[in-house]
Amino acid sequence: MNYKRVHGVIVPIVTPLDAAGQLKHEAVLPLVDYLIERGIQGVFPLGTTGEGPLFSTEERKAFAQTVVQAVHGRIAVIIHTGAITTAETIDLTRHAHTVGADAVAIIPPWYHKLTTEGLLRHIRTVARAVPDMPIYLYENPGVTPNRFTLSMVAELAESEPNVVGMKDSSGSLETLFAARNYKDRQFNTASGPDKLALAALTMGIDACVSGTANAVPELVVGVYSAVQAQDLETARSLQAALINVCNLLGDGSDLSMYKGLLALRGIDVGQVRLPLVPSAAEKIAANWEIIRNTYLPAGLLR
Repeated sequence: MNYKRVHGVIVPIVTPLDAAGQLKHEAVLPLVDYLIERGIQGVFPLGTTGEGPLFSTEERKAFAQTVVQAVHGRIAVIIHTGAITTAETIDLTRHAHTVGADAVAIIPPWYHKLTTEGLLRHIRTVARAVPDMPIYLYENPGVTPNRFTLSMVAELAESEPNVVGMKDSSGSLETLFAARNYKDRQFNTASGPDKLALAALTMGIDACVSGTANAVPELVVGVYSAVQAQDLETARSLQAALINVCNLLGDGSDLSMYKGLLALRGIDVGQVRLPLVPSAAEKIAANWEIIRNTYLPAGLLR
């Protein structure tokens, strides 16, 4: 199947909201431009970092379309279309295909514990309902009780032509490392945890999906660029700085940090949607001073 393989740094972008907590579509283009100017190579809207499950189906569709239009073919757009029901997942996946997204990512349904056959059937049903849409399996056990085992990934990659890759946020690289060999070594792999970016890239994983790159894309792109240049000393130094930034920001547990830091960098994306609550502005400002003065090497910040 022909599709745009992803490499490098993919950003699970935050979702801009206005003061009333509604989608702020006009803020998407400045956000996308800011990231592209700093070297990121794809966006992944409406995942965990994008507060995806907090939006209605219609809101998710509207935001997906806005992102595709803002990117305008410059980088890859992979829309998260996972939902708790198969029917809604198909609906969102069809819509992503219609508006011109490059691919979708599907997390296993949450709340109900599924059998292996149930999860396989879920993915197969979606894949066959939208056969021309490239699909990435999205492993994130922190938010769903259902997991993609290596044998399930192998079976889906073999049986479904449009299951083209996997994003794994589990904190383990074992499945991704093995899955690189599927589909005649064309299976596209992306690691989720920021703290494993260097490890994943040096193991041959194609991309890293970094929530922290919303706030400091230069740092994550720096790790990737150093690996590509085979400059492991620089890559290790930047990865150490990235780990410190992750620790300072709570490893993405407080999404308002990313949004607040973006505001300080001139990109107004509003605040998080209830039931999430924002951190104090003073704390966000203090963290930015630490990041800017301690963890971003001279000349890296743009």
